[in-house]
Amino acid sequence: MERNRIAVIVPCYRVSGQVLDVLAAIPDSVEGVFCVDDACPEGSGRLIEQTTRDPRVLVLFHTTNQGVGAAVKTGYRAARAAGFTIAVKLDGDGQMDPALISRFVAPIIAEQADYTKGNRFFFPDDWRDMPGLRLFGNAILSFLAKLSTGYWNQFDPTNGYTALQLRVLDLMRLDKVADRYFFETDLLFRLYIARCVVRDIPMTAQYKGQPSSLKVRSIILPFVAGNTRNFFKRIFYSYFLRDFQVASIEFVLGPVLLLMGLIFGGYHWWLSFASEVTATPGTVMIAALLIILGVQFTLSALHFDLRNVPTVPVHPLLITQCLDQGLKLDLNKPDRR
Repeated sequence: MERNRIAVIVPCYRVSGQVLDVLAAIPDSVEGVFCVDDACPEGSGRLIEQTTRDPRVLVLFHTTNQGVGAAVKTGYRAARAAGFTIAVKLDGDGQMDPALISRFVAPIIAEQADYTKGNRFFFPDDWRDMPGLRLFGNAILSFLAKLSTGYWNQFDPTNGYTALQLRVLDLMRLDKVADRYFFETDLLFRLYIARCVVRDIPMTAQYKGQPSSLKVRSIILPFVAGNTRNFFKRIFYSYFLRDFQVASIEFVLGPVLLLMGLIFGGYHWWLSFASEVTATPGTVMIAALLIILGVQFTLSALHFDLRNVPTVPVHPLLITQCLDQGLKLDLNKPDRR
């Protein structure tokens, strides 16, 4: 059996006022702490080096600001190279309780999940304490993420409190995951393609009166574009490249028939309106039939997709393969997808 070694990844950018308290609260069950200074203008990394005496803490530096996703990826690579098996991502702003780390890693250790993430919407009483902008933004982004990632049973995709079994990185190109705020959602898409099991962990965020950093106006278009791109890629990978079945046909016929029905019906409605001549029953029936079939095929395809969420963790098999056969998988292998 592979011994589980837990590391914590702490991206550091403008967190000099909170990060030391975060580090002090990390439990003893964590064997390594990787703080990644993402060219922080406040010098968070230097502050940690000069102040903390915790031997578990290692500070890594980016010479230029690359984004929170890039910082987490740097931490993942460092933790993997150091022999850790599970990496917990913990923000340095004090909004995530380090005492919950054991709750996040438990499903992974029990081989019930490959990846866990926080869900701040599980407890209804917590909604009153959540900033309105963050509540509204996450509700919209959560629905878009369900479509693009395929994890219909997950919510709060932008939640940055996560735990990952590092061995599943062998199944994806880490450098292809987005570097900035789209990182968490893009990683979920990559995990789905690798058929990894993801579990939500109920949690309460600690906002402590801090203003929301989620600027909906600045990220909504990139998030919509990213989710749209990932949706079509996921459907192609899952239902045409890796497999082909009835749902594959429905994903094509549904939207096509619906669009044809809308165009046909709209065109003849306009002709009737302009000429003041009522459309024939046959014309109406053709438009209605196309629309009804399009809606039914689309709903049937989505229903199949809802039932296609991964349920069997992949990392136990990877561990068994490596222990029994001595396989060495390269983190930087070419992406075959």
